[in-house]
Amino acid sequence: MRIAIVASSLQSEQVAHQIADLLDTDTPIITRQDVQNDFHAYDAYIFIGALGICVRTIGPLATDKHTDPAVVCVDSTGRQVISVLSGHIGGANDLTLQVASLLGATPVITTQSDNLGLWAIDTLAERFHWTLLDDADMNRVIFAFINRRPVALLLDVRDKGTDYLESTRPEHVQIVRSLDEVDGKFEAVIVVSPFVKEASPHPCPIPDVPSPTRSLSPKMGGELPCIQFIPKVLTVGIGLAHQAGPVEGIIQAINDTVRQSGIYPVAKEYCTIDVKADEPVIQELQRHTPVRFFTAEQLSKIDVPTPSAVVAQHVGTPSVSEAAAILGSNHGRLLLPKQKGKDFTVAVAIDPAHLREGHIEIVGAGPGDPDLISVRGRRMLERADLILYAGSLVPRELTLCAKAGATVRSSAGMDLDAQCALMKQFYDQGKFIVRLHTGDPCIFGAIQEQMAYFDAHQMSYHITPGISSFLAAAAELRSQFTIPERCQTIILTRGEGRTPMPEKEKLHLLARSQSTMCIFLSASIVDDVQNQLLQEYPPETPVAACYHLTWPDQRIYRGQLKDLSSLVKDNHLTLTTMIVVGEAIDNRSHTSLLYDKHFTHLFRQGK
Repeated sequence: MRIAIVASSLQSEQVAHQIADLLDTDTPIITRQDVQNDFHAYDAYIFIGALGICVRTIGPLATDKHTDPAVVCVDSTGRQVISVLSGHIGGANDLTLQVASLLGATPVITTQSDNLGLWAIDTLAERFHWTLLDDADMNRVIFAFINRRPVALLLDVRDKGTDYLESTRPEHVQIVRSLDEVDGKFEAVIVVSPFVKEASPHPCPIPDVPSPTRSLSPKMGGELPCIQFIPKVLTVGIGLAHQAGPVEGIIQAINDTVRQSGIYPVAKEYCTIDVKADEPVIQELQRHTPVRFFTAEQLSKIDVPTPSAVVAQHVGTPSVSEAAAILGSNHGRLLLPKQKGKDFTVAVAIDPAHLREGHIEIVGAGPGDPDLISVRGRRMLERADLILYAGSLVPRELTLCAKAGATVRSSAGMDLDAQCALMKQFYDQGKFIVRLHTGDPCIFGAIQEQMAYFDAHQMSYHITPGISSFLAAAAELRSQFTIPERCQTIILTRGEGRTPMPEKEKLHLLARSQSTMCIFLSASIVDDVQNQLLQEYPPETPVAACYHLTWPDQRIYRGQLKDLSSLVKDNHLTLTTMIVVGEAIDNRSHTSLLYDKHFTHLFRQGK
């Protein structure tokens, strides 16, 4: 965002310079005359001074909220920050909050949706990189939404934007599965879909996608106000003849082919074979949308419904468009099989993560304290139809945010088969499932077997990371585990119990680095752990035994390595104990160059 600060008086210059410094960007301080000379020279203006002066300056210049720059006014004492112009579209509301935060001032925002905690519908497209199909009904939809009239929300796919709409949906908005549910119940409709929803004489030739032959029904003498956002969730695979052209004609024909199939040609990315990288059509497409290239070897490994021996003879793979679409969409579903045009073929696929079907989110619960789950993890829990949590390791308090009607089960006492069967039962019903693991699920999280099951059954899943207990140990010990010039490595490992350790990862071998070592799941074999560590670490090396980190009954015991075994045994510590060893514990004798004034100067100069 190109921002300029407008100082209207000598008194306001001090605040202007303060804001310029706090923004930490090359923000010029200009005059009111500069604004009047070229109002569109900057994306945003921060006026310092009386609101009346600001209004009189910009009043004759403001024309359209879609093109006007954002304008914010700060009083000359820096106590109030007011959003004046282009609050949503131009970003003045966000800039108001930013400047107020920098100054410790009071933000003043008068936009109704912001003050009511409602969506800013006219900013959704820009915020989530969606395409707005037509804004003719935008004001009517906003009017109904702001005034809390019944609004239908039709979501055909899943992305960050739809996740946001679902998690923040006000009570007067109801999610519908099809337009058949809209009749007579609602006063406006919001659609987020890459599929054509208008009336069409031709059924949609896409497997598992409803035919887009249903039009919005008339209401009170006119069409029900509706807006449709097209999310960029589709991968378009393209095959081309050599020097296919004319360029614009080919691109238009590709788009028409996709559109006629019931899909709007708004691609997240195009994919093709690498030997076509210099084709004029591909070069033109790259000006607007990312293009990803695959080798013939990569494409030839993908099973496709319509392989071609002729294509294989020419480029070394039996498919380009279909294989590229599938590969580019993370082996997703092929929505549009290969369509042939003059000098091109096109196919469309969608990443499984974007399908509104069953999905499993493996969520890291953090070390124990319910407040230490990530914001994303909390949102996943609030959205879940099934929460399956590791009851022996994860506090049940974490699941109390579950929505009404959600199923919450502990996996304690369930074997792997029972856990997977329960998740698949909900998955096959199109439900959203959270598998809640302690700490970060990727660190000793026992998720490998579950993911193998999901892969075998072609189930959609994703991992939301969590705060690991080793990070909680550093925080509770008030220690930085990496010390300049002394220790720059952290080793996460465990001792050798019933599960053998790889020979090259024996504790005494890892200990040779003298790094900070965080040892999981090893309290029961502490004698062996101590003996192996003493082969490399000095006996006086600091250690800490951390029990139930961040839980209400947390206990931490410090000592020296030579006393580690007695430290654990005398205090009756169990498997839920993290052992930390290394001179980084409580070390305050080394400082970072980051705060050296010479280093800071060079860093700011980019040297």
